[in-house]
Amino acid sequence: MDICDQLRESNEDDHDLRSGRVFSEFEYPPPRDEEILPNLTNWDTYMYTRDYKAINEARPMRQATRLLTYPITLASVLHELSPYHIRKGGRLTMEGLKSLTALQYTLHPQKDGSGPTLQTSKPKAPPNRIFILGARAESSLPRDVWIQLTYLFPRGVFHLIFIGPESMANRDREFPLPERTPRNPFGAIFEDRLGPQMRISTYVEYFHTLHQAGEFYPYDPYFDCFMLYHPGLGHPASSHDWEETLPQLLETKVPIFCTGYSEWDMERDRKWVNDKVGGEMDILMHPGENIFRSLRWDLNDLDPSDPTCGNWGIWAFRGKRYEATMTDS
Repeated sequence: MDICDQLRESNEDDHDLRSGRVFSEFEYPPPRDEEILPNLTNWDTYMYTRDYKAINEARPMRQATRLLTYPITLASVLHELSPYHIRKGGRLTMEGLKSLTALQYTLHPQKDGSGPTLQTSKPKAPPNRIFILGARAESSLPRDVWIQLTYLFPRGVFHLIFIGPESMANRDREFPLPERTPRNPFGAIFEDRLGPQMRISTYVEYFHTLHQAGEFYPYDPYFDCFMLYHPGLGHPASSHDWEETLPQLLETKVPIFCTGYSEWDMERDRKWVNDKVGGEMDILMHPGENIFRSLRWDLNDLDPSDPTCGNWGIWAFRGKRYEATMTDS
């Protein structure tokens, strides 16, 4: 597709959102029996196995994936049926396999025979914390979009934590920022009525400030990971915001997943990280196109000849772990 076709398609998609038609592609299916496994090979197989309403036209598909790309991109790397692997032609590294196996162990727990009564109840593990740094559009997504994540992990429990100065942009009327008190020193907003498998917290603050205060300590590689949706790590206008945060992310030793608007955007971020801390990180997933990227192209206001799309590519890294070795004294 050449640039003119992409520009025309993007413009028509924008007009479509304002057309007043019925958007059946934004009606999401309820959870299915956990014995019916999802197929995460691509968008078509995912929607078919999750029993979405059939989408037979390209434009509604583009509109649907623009929202769903956020939770399903995350699910596609965390799920035990992830399409990313270490086999020939795969993009996972051995270190990536170790980190993802740890997360999958807690996200797909074995049935323990617990029940609703006091006699059958059993202790439960804490929720898996997903730290979404530099949150912007993803923090204002309709909550039924994010809940689709829980339907892929029938026994998993999630705590999504949106962090960043823009994490409440355009949501002031919906959730006025609370006062900062001794019990809530950072004025966090808590949403805990999203069902038994998900709750959401939002911090209008930089991560390095929260990290230095020990707000989320300790971190656990079995329960925690970071997700950075096109963070602009290497962008000249935003890289200075990540200078202090990056070393702290590596200190946690938990996986850090990053997406990019385009191949060029993703490679710029990777190069910046490598130049800054290349010797102190392990690559978990080599950069490449995201299977669950948005199928809709968006205009770049600064350069209309450079259209982008949400979560075009994805890669992952982590603070380097040093293995202890035994030597004869």
